[in-house]
Amino acid sequence: MEELLSARLEVLAINWKPNKLHIRGVFSLSRMRLTAAYSLLMFGLFIIIIFLAHQTMEWAVTSEQARELSEMVHSVSETESAMIRNGVYIGGDDLGKRERMFFYTYDRSGRLQNYSRAPERIEEDVLEVIKQGEVPVDDVAVFVQREDAEKPNVLMMTSCDVRLTTGEKIGMVYLGKDVSALYKGIKKATYFYGGISFVALLTAIMLGHVVSGRVVDNMQKAYYKQRQFAADASHELRTPLSVIMASADLLGNDPSIESPFLKQVIADLKDEVKKMSNLVGSLLQIARSDNNAEPMNIHEFNLVETMAQLVRKMQPLAEKKSIELTMSSTGEVPYSGDEQKIQQLMLILVDNAIKYTPDGGRVVLSYDGRKGNSVFFSVKDNGIGIARENVEKLFERFFRVDKARSRSMGGNGLGLAIAKSLVEAHHGKIDVESELGKGTTFKVMLKNM
Repeated sequence: MEELLSARLEVLAINWKPNKLHIRGVFSLSRMRLTAAYSLLMFGLFIIIIFLAHQTMEWAVTSEQARELSEMVHSVSETESAMIRNGVYIGGDDLGKRERMFFYTYDRSGRLQNYSRAPERIEEDVLEVIKQGEVPVDDVAVFVQREDAEKPNVLMMTSCDVRLTTGEKIGMVYLGKDVSALYKGIKKATYFYGGISFVALLTAIMLGHVVSGRVVDNMQKAYYKQRQFAADASHELRTPLSVIMASADLLGNDPSIESPFLKQVIADLKDEVKKMSNLVGSLLQIARSDNNAEPMNIHEFNLVETMAQLVRKMQPLAEKKSIELTMSSTGEVPYSGDEQKIQQLMLILVDNAIKYTPDGGRVVLSYDGRKGNSVFFSVKDNGIGIARENVEKLFERFFRVDKARSRSMGGNGLGLAIAKSLVEAHHGKIDVESELGKGTTFKVMLKNM
């Protein structure tokens, strides 16, 4: 007896270790996802900050230079007007040397009258912009010459009419400034902010990883405690429920109790204890499944024969509702797995189909074939169906589409959750296709163990 108990505990320990490692893996993955989500959030925030900082610096420089050019162009226009009236033209580079500015004055016929030349490296581009008529009047525009992608030339230009005191237009002056150095400074400042932001981002990621680790650790501890509580509570409740059931059976068989009322109370008590026992049994099975505490009895058996046995067992229940329960497969289908658990899986699905199929309906359990190392079967009914929004919730614990109807039928919302755990224990997959008023089909794929 001691050797058997020791072997049993050893099996539980072996099954628990990989499951615990799997659970830890899930929580570790959750921690990584939290860290990744936080990192992406912070990355997006820093990108926005850098972009806004760059745009602010560019706006500040552009607006200040535009103001300066707007003031200067009118001053140059007045000077040019005076020189044209007096017939005196003085060309030179003084303005360019002092202010990094340049201007070109043209008369009404488009002949160059006066100038302060632009730097040689940009003069050709400046004259081309003027020739194309791209320089706005009484407004400032920025022109970027990208002959060198790393060091583009950035120009700011404006223009103004040259008029006599009478208001007659006699020419046009084009004023500009080479602001490449200022934009290079903005670019360097942006890179500097980017470097600082990168360091801040790394720091934020590390802090986020630490904080998410603490959050996930607390969640993991709470999860283990909740799962252990469910297992312990389910186990401890079985004994008192068995005692109550035995006591109710004794009272029911006691010939001294003749009152119909007391007999009905005892019958109701037994019904409620049965429901409670079923719930406790389901909870205990789920708890054991979570802990991988139920050993798998793997052997090869005929899957179709197991299906046929189940159909025979469920016929009386189907006949009570005049439901046609059939199996559409015959022959030999060898499958390696836990036959008892597979039969329980089929029982849950067929029982569910019978419960939710109206009297006179039809339920079909069918073998759908084999593909590679996997076998497929399905349970189809023409019952009430399931709404689209509820399909994804079907396998959640304690979820019931029609709670009032489920209670009246003795359902506790754990059957499909157990079915899913049985499928996953065989490395399989279960899917649902359903339409309200037309029926439901559960499709199961199981891999050979």
